[in-house]
Amino acid sequence: MKTSIIEKENINKKIHPRLRLVLKIFLIVLVSAGLVTAIVIPVKKHFDSKLTVKSIVKLWDVYDYQAIYENGKAFLQKDPYNNTVLTIYGYACFFLAESQNETTQTQDYLNECITSLRMALYDANSSLLPQIQYMLGKAYFHKNKSNSYYYSDLAIKYLNLAKKNGCKEKDIAQYLGISYANLGMSELSIAAFSEALAIRDSPSLLLSIAEQYYNIQNYDIAEQYLFRLIKTNEDDDILLKSKLLLAKIYTDKGDYDTALKEYEQILEVYENSADAYYGIGCIYEKQQNIVKARTQWRKALKIQVNHPGAQKKLSIY
Repeated sequence: MKTSIIEKENINKKIHPRLRLVLKIFLIVLVSAGLVTAIVIPVKKHFDSKLTVKSIVKLWDVYDYQAIYENGKAFLQKDPYNNTVLTIYGYACFFLAESQNETTQTQDYLNECITSLRMALYDANSSLLPQIQYMLGKAYFHKNKSNSYYYSDLAIKYLNLAKKNGCKEKDIAQYLGISYANLGMSELSIAAFSEALAIRDSPSLLLSIAEQYYNIQNYDIAEQYLFRLIKTNEDDDILLKSKLLLAKIYTDKGDYDTALKEYEQILEVYENSADAYYGIGCIYEKQQNIVKARTQWRKALKIQVNHPGAQKKLSIY
């Protein structure tokens, strides 16, 4: 049976209000989307226009490394090969790394620093190249603080390149001396430390040179540096290390009586020196008196429970 005209009109009256409501909602959504687009795009363009090389350089001028890090990262997402920003961003990462207390954060910043500066090297102005190489060498040097000495070779590579290309930073020689020492390259380390000593006389440098001469068993020259330190230095830490190394030299030379007196003098002033007790134990070991040696090594462990030398000796005997 066909639907009557009146019934159709009644159905249409029921449907049309719903359609009108749907159409109204649809129109509101379209208008809203248009308004959002009209607002968001200009705002985005406004902020993007603020993010320029010039704006990042201005942040560098006021030492705002955190802002450089945040703005530089955003800028490099749009222009990843901009040499100026790569360089400034790398420097900022280095200085942020130095200010961190947690090793993980330090390493993260150093990794970003290295990546950024290595990219900057490819298109660096010749006048800026030595400074970038210098900063890259320092970044690799500082990575060693928590990664053993795995990066010493790269620190040496870039620091030497910086030096060769005219970088005049005064701490290059000291960084090189430490890096060479890390790799067991004592003669090169001595040369670098001696160069650093000519720039700035420092007790820590004198001790480092003495340690390297000890490593190549040039005891006479090592002693000369140590005597100089012991006579003129007032820093307790340097003084203790110098006396311990001197006693160790006497032990290695077989002058046990002089070595023992040196250790005893150390303990008169530094009664909690685990290294002194360990050294005395080593003297007794060389004299085949293992009972006395073990007693001294136990004293060392009582002061420093994780003393590596004493732990190793007691595991053997």
